[in-house]
Amino acid sequence: MKTQLPELLLSLLCATLLFHLQPIPAVGEPEPNGTTNAIDFIRTSCGTTLYPDICYTSLSRYANAIQQNPARLAKVAMSVSLAKAKRMAAYVSNISRQADYGADPRASAALHDCFTNFGDAVDEIRGSLKQMRQLSGGAGAESFSFQMSNVQTWMSAALTDEDTCTDGFQDVSDGSVKTDVCDRVARAKKFTSNALAFVNSYAAKGTP
Repeated sequence: MKTQLPELLLSLLCATLLFHLQPIPAVGEPEPNGTTNAIDFIRTSCGTTLYPDICYTSLSRYANAIQQNPARLAKVAMSVSLAKAKRMAAYVSNISRQADYGADPRASAALHDCFTNFGDAVDEIRGSLKQMRQLSGGAGAESFSFQMSNVQTWMSAALTDEDTCTDGFQDVSDGSVKTDVCDRVARAKKFTSNALAFVNSYAAKGTP
């Protein structure tokens, strides 16, 4: 029996060590299955938009925040759209200053108009997002409908302003600047279009 005691102690020591080495889940950490359900919800929701691939790629990273909540999905999509619009406005502002010293006054004018359009789009998306964040669960159907109508109007206006940006380039000679701006605008519009789709879907629910 004496020869078995050290072996018993060694076994107990190893068991204790393995217990303490086991990872302890963080408090409030979402269950893996919950994350999977959120990912599936985002994928399915994105399938209803005009640009499902770019929708899923841009929103799936926020699965923990979105979960399976249509309001959160719309707000996150709007936030992503706002970030893209801000980045586009900054880009156009930068190259428009360079174009002021160029030989094509039409390109310069088109860039300045584009910057104005995207500035308006940024304001409209920001206003829409602010209105969405002020929606309360206790709001009546009539109040909800009115507030969501404002959100839809502003998001639609933002998409129109982004689209208008490229109108001024119709009379501009083809070149790298025109191509680059139009391509970037087309991509930014996709994010806004997807966000508007989620806003419209959420508004159709009729209640928060």
